[in-house]
Amino acid sequence: MSKAETVDQYIEKHPAWSKELKELRNFMLSYNLEEGIKWGGPVYMLDGKNLFGLGAFKNHYAIWFFQGGLLEKNTSLLVNAQEGKTQAMRQIKFDRSFDLNLKELTGYIDETIALHKQGKKVAAAPPKEFKIAEDLKNRINKDDVLNKAFNNLTPGKQKEYSEYISQAKREETKLSRLEKIMPLILSGKGLNDKYKNC
Repeated sequence: MSKAETVDQYIEKHPAWSKELKELRNFMLSYNLEEGIKWGGPVYMLDGKNLFGLGAFKNHYAIWFFQGGLLEKNTSLLVNAQEGKTQAMRQIKFDRSFDLNLKELTGYIDETIALHKQGKKVAAAPPKEFKIAEDLKNRINKDDVLNKAFNNLTPGKQKEYSEYISQAKREETKLSRLEKIMPLILSGKGLNDKYKNC
């Protein structure tokens, strides 16, 4: 399935929720927010900053609050987007059992916009230290070019590779994975780059 390039295309790709998505879209636009497509879905911005996103899935649709972790007054419908992984992102999920109540959503949107105008945002957590998998460490230490390429990767990409190797149980699997990732490391790519921006 090709990626949506406009909000209209995104809505067309989700006919099960098109009525609800159109309603939410009009609601967001009533706040004079900038509309765009990022990460394949509708995003609503103010002053160029991502505030809200819409998403549609098989069994539900959602509003994403990029700085939802800041909300204090309007929180009862918010859930963490990925528990244990996201600090700021929150969402409100809707399914067939949930009547979309735009009046109730007004408080969430108003509070988010007010916090943005005050310049508030969730501070990024310091990156967690991680230990490079021994097999990977041994391999990169034997090859200066590979070592340099690995050290030029972002800490996040280094961690992806390290976890990929350390999660293998059998020695054969570790060796097979090491062979697979060497060209990616040398080309400066992350393990999961091909899944990003889809």
